[in-house]
Amino acid sequence: MALTHFDAKGDAHMVDVSDKPVTARTATARGHVSMSREAFDLIREGRAAKGDVLAVARLAGIMGAKRTADLIPLCHPLPIARVAVELDLDEALPGVRIEATVRTTGQTGVEMEALTAVSTAALTVYDMVKAVDRGMQIGGIRVTLKEGGKSGRYEAP
Repeated sequence: MALTHFDAKGDAHMVDVSDKPVTARTATARGHVSMSREAFDLIREGRAAKGDVLAVARLAGIMGAKRTADLIPLCHPLPIARVAVELDLDEALPGVRIEATVRTTGQTGVEMEALTAVSTAALTVYDMVKAVDRGMQIGGIRVTLKEGGKSGRYEAP
């Protein structure tokens, strides 16, 4: 299988999607931020000095999805129809689980937008509570669902 972001000479280029049909496309990505019990309790109890961590991270994730083409060099700018970012506290980590779903109608998928939403939300969680726990870990970021386009549906096992 050839990589689509390289031409015959091996140079990076933006993929030409002009001949692709316009279809409904959806992608969902997930990730998490694991942290100390102290940082977890700070978020859960709403005591973070910078404000409501989960609300701010949700907005950051939405903004990240909308700015993906500005961040990823070969990513197409897309008319995003919907971005939903969910952040849930997980005692077992302890930490925050993040899921983002992005929808568009277009000629290319929105996997990068979903991944960027999760990444941006996770970085925002880190930023907002780093004074309490600089050892937080961001991980598990991956596409869990992709629908639409020529390759059809992908669902992570």
